[in-house]
Amino acid sequence: MRYFPIFLDLEDQAVLIVGGGETALQKLRLLAKTNAHICVVAPLFDPEIAAIAKKNSRVELIEREYSSQDMDNKRLAYAASDDETLDRLVAQNARSAGVLLNKVDDPSHCDFITPSIVDRDPICVAIGTEGTAPLLAREIKAQVDKLLPANFGALGAMAARIRPLILERLVDGRDRLRLWERLLAGPFRRAVLNGDEAHAQDVFETELELSQTASVELSHKQGVKQDQKEIATTKGHVALIGAGPGDPDLLTLKAMHRLQGADVLVIDRLVSASILDYARRDAKRIYVGKQAGGPSVSQDQINQILVREALTGARVVRVKGGDPNVFGRCQEELAACQLMGIEVEVVPGISAAQAASASIQLPLTFRGTHRSITLLTAATKDQVISSDVMAFMKAGRPFAIYMGVKLADEIVNVLSSSGVDMSEQILIVENASLREERVFSTALSELSVCVKTFSIDGPAILFVGLSYDEMGLQADPRLKAHELSNVVSLSRQVV
Repeated sequence: MRYFPIFLDLEDQAVLIVGGGETALQKLRLLAKTNAHICVVAPLFDPEIAAIAKKNSRVELIEREYSSQDMDNKRLAYAASDDETLDRLVAQNARSAGVLLNKVDDPSHCDFITPSIVDRDPICVAIGTEGTAPLLAREIKAQVDKLLPANFGALGAMAARIRPLILERLVDGRDRLRLWERLLAGPFRRAVLNGDEAHAQDVFETELELSQTASVELSHKQGVKQDQKEIATTKGHVALIGAGPGDPDLLTLKAMHRLQGADVLVIDRLVSASILDYARRDAKRIYVGKQAGGPSVSQDQINQILVREALTGARVVRVKGGDPNVFGRCQEELAACQLMGIEVEVVPGISAAQAASASIQLPLTFRGTHRSITLLTAATKDQVISSDVMAFMKAGRPFAIYMGVKLADEIVNVLSSSGVDMSEQILIVENASLREERVFSTALSELSVCVKTFSIDGPAILFVGLSYDEMGLQADPRLKAHELSNVVSLSRQVV
């Protein structure tokens, strides 16, 4: 390690930037976020530098050539003129004056380097590559940026405000640690990140009072386990999150944050391992996937698991494929949690129909022709296929069928006897968004034959009433068309 990472206090310190162009501007943008006094010296200034100085009284522009006296009493200096001769002179003057120097894009002449920064003031993440690969630092920054909520700094600011009171009222360091763990993982954290500072303050005061009471009681009772005190002062929380269609790049930021903070994961069968890689490794994992014809956990059992785990004070995340509000039994799980007074939230995900439509580049709506799209599940509680499907078929309205592949035979039998047009073309998208995604088209009359011919057994969406030709679009080149037992292959591998 050549460069030792530190955070330097620039409160009311003097910083010099020599240069007035784009390079100097990049440094000024960062430094202007501090409370340093910034002196920028150059004969001419980029308009944005002038605009920053106009808004920030701590930025002083000196419109002339650089002088060695500009280095006096400075804490840091940046040689950023894009003039190699001048920048070398600035570097020499800085070393003579004992001022820490950054010669931009020249690590060999730098006393310090400016890292790539993820700014969530007062939380700051600095990423450095010792000047060897700034693009790698940028890549890491982008990943970290996704992991931290945009208002994550509010949590740090709130923590700074309440810290003195915690130190004053809780003497035992272990009590303080446990209180912090609860605050930064439970309702207090959620209230701050949701912008509800008043509720966060109420939660803090309640938690602090409970911690004080429990601490006093514990000091008078020998043999009481510490985790009993934890349970008494902690409320659980359940998040019903949509993990999307399977591609981890389609996971929402909020879903990712909930996965990272979970104590317990209650996981559907269709959730991929790559999605779970974002979760804490030490989180308890409970698999409750349902599969037709195989062993499964009933919905009542899943509801009981969510309630049971939350009542221990755990942060429970129910991980569902797609969107929990689209055929995800969301209502039942919400009701079970609400009945027990457990705080619960729903985090939407990208549904399978949305992902399939995007992947095959066939929009779900078409102005002037298709003003709506209906999402249906093949099987209902009382019958194999909903009568809605027959009505939509006869009216020529577009719709998407979820969970229809396993019931292909029943769909064909029911619809063929209901008077609908069995020559209607159906598009089938299997494993939408994944590397093994496949696309097929077939007449409704041939649906079950197509499913058997191509061994379609993965999660699939059936689109009815959507047409490339009607929308003036080119068909997906991977599409395999099935026509009366004759197969025309236009496939290519998904890369």
